[in-house]
Amino acid sequence: MDARAEDTASRDGGPAADTTPSSEPDPAPSTVEEAEPAAATTRQVDTAGAARGDVRRPPGPSAALTPLAPGPTDLSSAQLLRPTRPTPQSGWRRAVFVASGGLVNPGESEADVARRELVDRVNQPLAGCYRIAMLSLKGGVGKTTTTAALGSTFASARGDRVVAVDANPDRGTLAEKVPVETTATVRHLLRDAALVRRYSDVRAYTSQGPSRLEILASDQDPAVSEAFSELDYRRTVDLLEHFYTIVLTDCGTGLMHSAMRGVLDVADSLVVVSSSSIDGALSASATLDWLDAHGYGDLVARSVAVINYVRRTSGGVDLDRVADHFAGRCRAVARLPFDPHLDEGAQIHLEKLAPRTRTAMLELAALVADDFPRAGSQVRIGPR
Repeated sequence: MDARAEDTASRDGGPAADTTPSSEPDPAPSTVEEAEPAAATTRQVDTAGAARGDVRRPPGPSAALTPLAPGPTDLSSAQLLRPTRPTPQSGWRRAVFVASGGLVNPGESEADVARRELVDRVNQPLAGCYRIAMLSLKGGVGKTTTTAALGSTFASARGDRVVAVDANPDRGTLAEKVPVETTATVRHLLRDAALVRRYSDVRAYTSQGPSRLEILASDQDPAVSEAFSELDYRRTVDLLEHFYTIVLTDCGTGLMHSAMRGVLDVADSLVVVSSSSIDGALSASATLDWLDAHGYGDLVARSVAVINYVRRTSGGVDLDRVADHFAGRCRAVARLPFDPHLDEGAQIHLEKLAPRTRTAMLELAALVADDFPRAGSQVRIGPR
């Protein structure tokens, strides 16, 4: 029977076809086109099974034998950039670096490293607003100049806003330490407080120096400024702390004038300024005595004493013993060397200070900043 007859017999119920399995396996598809229909059939079957809730997965390699996919590539700057030595900032190292066009880098000197560490301390994060009261019972010790120089150091090293308030009832001179941009005073700010909504509003009442330090001036008429009360000062600080991170207050020489209680009650720390003379040191020590006697012992313990060299020499005064005296009462002691630029009593430009004076100012700012509240710590909001 030929093939056509065999097919006809099979359809008509003739003899069954030979179903004996062959001893040779079926040949595998030789091309991709031959394999694809089978794969399509499998996908159709799987889809149908999924519709019935009977999901059958095609056989695959064991999970234990499947290689893990490689993790994501670290593209951080630390991984991608080659480590480089810090650029020298001074001395022969800086000269070599500049002369070689940056090809030869001797690295930082010890002085450069120390300065960078000071800047890091000054520029550390600060939670909330930090209020610093600058005090002295004796005039002529450089308290106002120290206030402006310290505020300028903070403002130049940090990226946030710093303001100094003149709370001296006897015609304060703090506003003379920066270029005068407005004739407005703290009294005008309080008068218009209801209109202040944003930083640009309060900026109209301050003058700013080249370091970005802003100063809020006091009234120039002593008869008017004497009326600046404790409540007035509290309202002033309550307004400023919404726009500034650091508020310095240049206090008068009298601890009993009306605004002083407000200054001390809202202060986070004190900077007590003494000259390098005996009477200056005695006055500064008397300031600490008064504070202890009137319930401000916690502020004394957190204060920084400053020995300010308002003259080129200290004569026969043993300043080491003076420093030891204040170190036993205060949190830290700083020394500010005599500087011709500060001695002028005019506007302060940090770049005109002698190198050792700038370093001393950084050290003072770092000592004050060591007391900054850290993020996550409890921060007092608003005046006490």
